[in-house]
Amino acid sequence: MRIYDVIDDKRNKKALSKEQIDFWIKGVVDGSVADYQSAALLMAIAINGMTDEETFYLTSAMAESGDTVDLSAYGDRTVDKHSSGGVGDSTSFIVIPVMAALGRVCAKMSGRGLGHTGGTLDKLEAIDGVTTAIDEKAFYAQIEKTRLVIAGQTKDVCPADKILYALRDVTATVESIPLIAASIMSKKLAAGAKNIILDVKCGKGAFMHDLKSAEKLARLMVETGRRAGRNVSALITDMDEPLSDYIGNSLEVEGAIEVLKGNTDCPLYKVAKALCVGLLDYEGAEKDVDNAIKSGTALEKFRSMLIAQGAKEDVLDKPLCRAKCKIEIFSEKRGYVKSVDAMKAARVVLALGGGRNKKEDSILPHVGLKFNVRRGDRIEEDGLIATMYFDRYEDVVYAKDVLDAVAFSDKDPGRKDPILKIIK
Repeated sequence: MRIYDVIDDKRNKKALSKEQIDFWIKGVVDGSVADYQSAALLMAIAINGMTDEETFYLTSAMAESGDTVDLSAYGDRTVDKHSSGGVGDSTSFIVIPVMAALGRVCAKMSGRGLGHTGGTLDKLEAIDGVTTAIDEKAFYAQIEKTRLVIAGQTKDVCPADKILYALRDVTATVESIPLIAASIMSKKLAAGAKNIILDVKCGKGAFMHDLKSAEKLARLMVETGRRAGRNVSALITDMDEPLSDYIGNSLEVEGAIEVLKGNTDCPLYKVAKALCVGLLDYEGAEKDVDNAIKSGTALEKFRSMLIAQGAKEDVLDKPLCRAKCKIEIFSEKRGYVKSVDAMKAARVVLALGGGRNKKEDSILPHVGLKFNVRRGDRIEEDGLIATMYFDRYEDVVYAKDVLDAVAFSDKDPGRKDPILKIIK
C-alpha cells in the first residue's frame, strides 16, 4: 500500500477503507508518512468530506495510536465529558464532583486554552499548588482514592492527534467536521470512560457559529462513540453570551465553587445539571444532582480532588483570584440588558493576558471579568456592569471594551435558554 494511492482515492471522492486509514495513521506516528503527504490528505478530506464509517475508522486509529486508559475495573460507572470550547464555561468543575458524589468514577484528561477559549488545565493550575501533570501510577492511585481526577493528556495518549492537529492548524483544515469529530472522540475513547456527554457550543463565542453545523458535529460524534461501544449523548448549548458571570482562569473556578456552594440560579448550573442528567440517564436524576449540591457532598469531592493534586486544605475557603489591580465598570445608559457579547468579553480577557494566541504563550492566571448583569436585567445609569481584574496597570484602557460588550434595550428581552438541543 502507498500513501500516494490513499491521497488519490480521497482526492477522487472515494471512501477510504479501514486498512487505508490504519496505514495512514501508523505512518503519521512512525514518520513513514511525510507531513506534506498528510497535509495533502487532510485537505482532500476537508474538501470532499468523510462518511460516518470513515470517521469512525479514523477516530479508532487515532485512539489506538498510543496509550489508553484502562478503567475496566470500574465497569459501567465511569463517566467523562467534553466541551467544544466556550466563554465562562467551567462546567467540568461542577459535573465531575457531582458525578463522583453520586458514585461515578471520573477520570478526565483535559487540554489548555488557545485563542478566546479557556483551558480546563489552565484554570486548575491558577490555584496555588495544583498540578495537572500526573504520571500513570499517580493517576490510577488518585482514581482509586478519590474517584475523580482532572489531568493533562500525556505525550503517549493519541500521538497521531497531536501531529495531525498541528498540521490542520497551518493548512486551513481545522474546521472540517469529520476531522474535528475524530480529534475530539479519539481522546475520549482513549480516556476509557463508558459513558460520555458532549457539550457542543453554538454562537458568537463558539467555533460552531450556527445550529446546523453544531448539530451535524454533535450527531457525528455521538454516532462515532456508539460505534465504539460507548454510551454517548450531546447537548448543543448557546454561546452568544458567556455561560457564567466569571470569565478568566482563577475566576472561572471561583464561579464553579459558588455553584457547588449552592448558588445555582444561573445558566452555568443549568447546563452543568443537564450534562449530569445526560450522564446518569435515569428517572429522578435531576433530584439527585440537586441533592449532591445541597448536601455539600459535591463541594467536598471537589476539595478532595484539589488537595490530592497539590492544593492546601483550606483551598476553598479563600478567594482564588489574586490579580494586582481591579476596577469597577459602571453603565453609561439605563434600560434592560439585551445581551452580553461572549466574543467581545473573551477578547478583553485575551488582551489582559488571560489566554494564548500561540500554544507556547504564557498566561496571567488571575486576570479576567466578573459581570454583574445578564440578559434581561434592568439597570440604571451608573449601575455596576462588571469588575475587571488585571495585572498590568496600563490595561485599565480595556474597561471601555467591557462596556462595548453589553447591549441595551428599552424592552425586557427575557431570559434565554442556554440549552438549544439535546442529541441522544
